[in-house]
Amino acid sequence: MAAAPITYSFADVVCSLTGPGGSFTISEGGLADEGITIAMTDDKTSMVTGADGYGMHSLHAAKSGRVTIRLLKNSPLNRMLQDLYNYQQTSSAYTGQNTLVLSNPIWGDDHQCSAGAFVKLPDNVNAKDGGTMEWPMNFISIDNKLGDGSLAL
Repeated sequence: MAAAPITYSFADVVCSLTGPGGSFTISEGGLADEGITIAMTDDKTSMVTGADGYGMHSLHAAKSGRVTIRLLKNSPLNRMLQDLYNYQQTSSAYTGQNTLVLSNPIWGDDHQCSAGAFVKLPDNVNAKDGGTMEWPMNFISIDNKLGDGSLAL
């Protein structure tokens, strides 16, 4: 059996966003070094311990989370996300329908995020250095699958 590759490259990551008002690729065109973060909102389990020391675990069905897209200040993707944000804010019929797919076909990672909405516009800092723009989005359902590099073989 061959060993899994030990090299990761963001250049292998493919990310797309689709929602009312637009659809485009996010993984190219000015992503910041900090890239894209997928963070689950809720703990998957909780635990309660009784007075006698006995405990109980509870499994939660929640699959919600937040995706933060970090772009360079001069990325044309900022305008595309702004246009999508502006369109979706015109009616509740357009909000909460974004789908984001992030994968790394070399490593085997696959993240499917659905029922998403923009949290807010990014903070817009105008300073000596251009910096980054952070676009947070909440998703009701995130299905994660981490790869092991075996797809690259």
